[in-house]
Amino acid sequence: MVIIMAKVICITNQKGGVGKTTTSVNLAYFLAKDKNRVLLVDFDPQGNASSGLGLDKTALEASMTEVMLGAMALTDIIQQTSFKNFDVAPTTPQLANVEVEMAAMKNKFIVLKKALATVAEDYDYIIIDSPPSLSLLTVNGMIAADYLILPVQTEFYALEGVAQLLESMAMVKKAMNPQLKLLGVVATMYDKRTSLSVEVLAEVRKYFKDKVFQTTIPRNVRVAEAPSHGVPVGAYDKFSKGAKAYKEFAREVEERTRK
Repeated sequence: MVIIMAKVICITNQKGGVGKTTTSVNLAYFLAKDKNRVLLVDFDPQGNASSGLGLDKTALEASMTEVMLGAMALTDIIQQTSFKNFDVAPTTPQLANVEVEMAAMKNKFIVLKKALATVAEDYDYIIIDSPPSLSLLTVNGMIAADYLILPVQTEFYALEGVAQLLESMAMVKKAMNPQLKLLGVVATMYDKRTSLSVEVLAEVRKYFKDKVFQTTIPRNVRVAEAPSHGVPVGAYDKFSKGAKAYKEFAREVEERTRK
């Protein structure tokens, strides 16, 4: 019998405010809508992916904090969302304190990888929403992943810090995870009416070439509103430009991970 293991995708950018969590939640949602079994791992101490799916972070009895400290198994903290095929491993702001305790661990770089291995047969995709920093948590995410997706905001300074992130990826690939690939770069908050957005997108495509996804995620009020209602944009307004873009983006991700 052939055992299918989940494709693990880490969504990362050390810059905040680039649509990383929004992309994680909506990619996971549309992959699940396409009949994939999906686990979203909220690995950002801000916990916005958890609250964006309607979870009350203050009411959580267990989260990724306990998993990273070895106090609980990943299977014990996973929760079903209200959407078919879509589970979440939630987090709370306490995750920010974990790195200090992890620093003394012998296998501190592969804690997440080992945790995900326990559920890899249960899912088709595992999406990691990593912190907006080059931290021990981010490195854990990169080591656990098969692929990286880099959201880049089409605004001034879009490529700031990208070189450092790619350097970190190269180091992780060389030392700990030779299979790691950059699946692609997705342009977020794109506004084709402004010359700045158009120019930045052209610059991103020049820099990353065919690694840039064809789909661009537009600046869209429905995308911004959805998290406050505790749902992905596809469930909030499936006819919005944002929902259509993320649906198309998920399709591209499926195509690229099949190759």
